[in-house]
Amino acid sequence: MTTSKPLAEPHLSPEVKMVLSDFLEAARNSFGDQLRSVTLFGSAAEGKLRPTSDVNLVVVLSAFEKTRADQLRQPLRISQAAIQLRPMFVLDSEIPDATHSFAPKFADILRRRVVLYGDDSFSAVSVPRDAEIRQLKQQLLNITLRLRAAYVARSLREEQLAAFIASVIGPLRSAAAALLELEGHPATSPQHAFELLGLGFQLPAWGEALSLIATIQDARLSPSGEAQHLVFQLLEFARLVTARVNALSGEVRRESL
Repeated sequence: MTTSKPLAEPHLSPEVKMVLSDFLEAARNSFGDQLRSVTLFGSAAEGKLRPTSDVNLVVVLSAFEKTRADQLRQPLRISQAAIQLRPMFVLDSEIPDATHSFAPKFADILRRRVVLYGDDSFSAVSVPRDAEIRQLKQQLLNITLRLRAAYVARSLREEQLAAFIASVIGPLRSAAAALLELEGHPATSPQHAFELLGLGFQLPAWGEALSLIATIQDARLSPSGEAQHLVFQLLEFARLVTARVNALSGEVRRESL
């Protein structure tokens, strides 16, 4: 079962702070007393944004009405263009069901969140262990299938493949953190979990892979052919994480007998 406390205020660039402030003001003006809270989560909540990172928010509402939502459309478009803002709009009444239906996502919110407005909507929330394990397996399979498809479709264009890799590193890191937490050995951060598991798996040239990932996430070009090799390193990483998650799944089944 995943539970945690909010993080301290993260270090964010002046631009990100300004855009977030403008969006919060627009959200308050749009939804008024229906706005319960706005929570920053993921890498932004840790103060570890990269040029390729999304800025993720959970906007908790008591109701979602068209006339109010319409007022936020243009401010959101501006924020998306400026800092890749990605808000999730959830009703407070939906949070219990959402934690069951999207367990890995909400487990990550519990691990890495900063409340920007209102009360902490997730202070009393916990994610069921069995749901997190089951959906973590699904998430890892989805990443694996997408990596294979991206390799075939994009590997003739290094920059396209690198852009795709940047999009899956965050979910892979979150999966690594979830695994260690489920095993009772939480890491200090998803990045730490990702590094630690790669070392533990004794993946070849793991240090070089980490360096290449940082290059890609900083939106710099990778050396020719290196992104192609990295895809197969990440596929092997996902396979080994999945094996560990499968072991946990077996434990859950035995406990239920």
